[in-house]
Amino acid sequence: MRHLFATAAAVLSFFMVAQVASAAPYAGAQYAGVITTSVNSGNAVVGQSVTLTNVTSEDGSVRGARMYGSVTRVVRAGQGRPAQLQMTFTRLVLSNGTTYAINGVVTGMQAQTKSNALKEIGGAVAGMIVGNIIGKTIFHAGNGMGGFLGAAGGYLAAKNNKENMTVPQGSAVRVTLRSVRRQASRY
Repeated sequence: MRHLFATAAAVLSFFMVAQVASAAPYAGAQYAGVITTSVNSGNAVVGQSVTLTNVTSEDGSVRGARMYGSVTRVVRAGQGRPAQLQMTFTRLVLSNGTTYAINGVVTGMQAQTKSNALKEIGGAVAGMIVGNIIGKTIFHAGNGMGGFLGAAGGYLAAKNNKENMTVPQGSAVRVTLRSVRRQASRY
């Protein structure tokens, strides 16, 4: 009799876990997954496909899903312009194969931007050299003021030159669903 109850409890808990793992997604739900390819604002294009694997809902009701989408906005970094990268997800496939059409927006990602320190130092040195040359040849000033002003200007110009951003392969991406609609089975 004890074995019957233990077996029944084990079977019941298995079905409860299976049911929780495939609960239907809903608008407002938050998910986290791992991006399968690196995306860089320097060479990404609008429409470029992106995929998240090992997608899990915040409440744990969905695990092991996949999410598919694309890059929807790219701004390359430049002088005074920081890089921007936007991705939107349109399809969620649960581990059991159930597919949903979604409108999912990225609310967090592990983006990396290279340090601008070397550019700033290089800009200051180049500015100092140019400032010294201009100060001595044009203004006949030997007090080093041209070098100082040139260094300051070179540093500020380099400081304002922004770097592109990268979302490396394997990074965590957080997505919030705006809308969800179950798609018909394709079998």
